[in-house]
Amino acid sequence: MNLADRIEHTLLKAEATERDVVNLCHEAKNYKFQAVCVNPTYVQTAAKLLHGTGVGVVAVLGFPLGATCTEVKVQEAFIAKAHGAREVDMVMNLGWAKSGNWAAVERDITRVVEAAHSCGLAIKVIIETASLGEEEKEKAAHIVKRAGADFIKTSTGFGAGGATVEDVRKLKAWVGPDVKVKASGGIRTREFAEELAAAGADRLGTSSGPALVQ
Repeated sequence: MNLADRIEHTLLKAEATERDVVNLCHEAKNYKFQAVCVNPTYVQTAAKLLHGTGVGVVAVLGFPLGATCTEVKVQEAFIAKAHGAREVDMVMNLGWAKSGNWAAVERDITRVVEAAHSCGLAIKVIIETASLGEEEKEKAAHIVKRAGADFIKTSTGFGAGGATVEDVRKLKAWVGPDVKVKASGGIRTREFAEELAAAGADRLGTSSGPALVQ
């Protein structure tokens, strides 16, 4: 299995330096990964380094808690586009979901999806599966689908847990063929990456990309 074209080489640690981001981009270029995934302040740096390479740049929105106001996530999307991002990964408002305020969750996701699409960005919605019960995961998946997002994503990597094969399989069944699945969080071995891909993960968000493909 060719994993490189599924991998989003990821660096989202708060202490990541510009040199770390430069190294990330060089690795992504050398291994021909699908994209790099970075915090908003490093999008411009990554976009310049990867221009013309075929490797995309993904920015995170409302990361990692999802608790920023919808208007802030919308502006983050526009700024990410202006700085050279090709895709954005927004975090669902987990507090609203756990409160059962699904109408607010849906408004938030829908507005950010509309903003991203209005400026030509593909968008993934991170639902933080490890913090949700089974019914909550399914509700979130249906909302992501109705909102018109391009992907549903399992985890931020900063939550209670990461991707699981079972979650990927169920998310894929719930969202259907029109929405893709990105697995992220805790993907450190090739065997696990291949299991996730076989379960339906179209993208793999990981900081261990080189180790997975070597």
